Amino acid sequence: MKTYKIAVIPGDGIGIEVMQEGIKVLNTLEKLNKDIKFIFDWYDWGCEYYLTTGKMMDDDGIEKLKSYDAILLGAVGFPGVPDHISLRDLLLKIRQEFNQYINLRPIKLLAEEDCPLKNKGVKDIDMVFVRENTEGEYAGVGGIQREGTEEELAIQTSVFTRKNTEKVMEYAFRLAKSRNKLNKVTSVTKSNALNYSMVFWDKIFKEKAEQHKDIKTETFHVDATSMYMIQRPESFDVVVASNLFGDILTDLGATLQGGLGFAAGANINPEREYPSMFEPVHGSAPEIAGKGIANPIAMIWTVKMMLDFLEHEDLGQKIMGAIEEILKDRKKLTPDLGGNGTTSEVGDMICEAIKK
Repeated sequence: MKTYKIAVIPGDGIGIEVMQEGIKVLNTLEKLNKDIKFIFDWYDWGCEYYLTTGKMMDDDGIEKLKSYDAILLGAVGFPGVPDHISLRDLLLKIRQEFNQYINLRPIKLLAEEDCPLKNKGVKDIDMVFVRENTEGEYAGVGGIQREGTEEELAIQTSVFTRKNTEKVMEYAFRLAKSRNKLNKVTSVTKSNALNYSMVFWDKIFKEKAEQHKDIKTETFHVDATSMYMIQRPESFDVVVASNLFGDILTDLGATLQGGLGFAAGANINPEREYPSMFEPVHGSAPEIAGKGIANPIAMIWTVKMMLDFLEHEDLGQKIMGAIEEILKDRKKLTPDLGGNGTTSEVGDMICEAIKK
């Protein structure tokens, strides 16, 4: 039997509610497969924890997490806690300390009804974003000078290293080969305005393209990319982008696949030197927290990504098949998808579909 230790950080708001459904799915798979077992340790870190303790996670939190095979995160964010604190003191801290330099975001439409674009459907929207996840605009280099005066100024410096940029692009090219869809990698840039960081990015992408001549390549500015994602989403396969550009464009991508309720994500350390972290990216949604109407599909899709990373793709496929199956009965889905179902009921339906 293969046993996996999973650190569970439900976080805040609907993160707590959808996490229950993700664990429910894993427990269902464990019962159906006697050769796999999950051990869960729960950590109540997050914004509510911060309001009580003055910190987003335990002082030795990183050390505690090192021993796990993977980390499941629900969502982080709560009124009264500034976003830059919740992001930097928990999410970015884990991503950077564990060198989770790949952020993986699948953009795939599962049901025609959820597509917001005219004359586009399931066959047209199927791409994966490889977002650089530890450097770039999120490196945290800079400062505020002369604060409180008329001369106050803010400096935010992006950081791009050759070593990391090469690894991110190499990952994107290898992913394009394994997907075998269009065999294409699209690089997102803005080198007309960012004459150092993005010129550097373009240069390394060109070098990588020379090493992978069997893969088609294209380069677009971030503004043009956002337009093409709407006009012709079918032309994208694997998209590689910097931290900030990838962050923005993947929310646009989530809209293409039916909304943030489908937005799964993974923070990957490909070398497996540290645990990778898996999180839906819909946020804590405090306006609907506690109402039992949050869509758990993004969380459950995220669980699928974790299983894929742990080399249980067969179990991941069972989850995706179950999600696609339950989308056929719209009345039982959560309100964001036009139904009157609850978070728990949708989780139960997915578990029942897995059993079948």
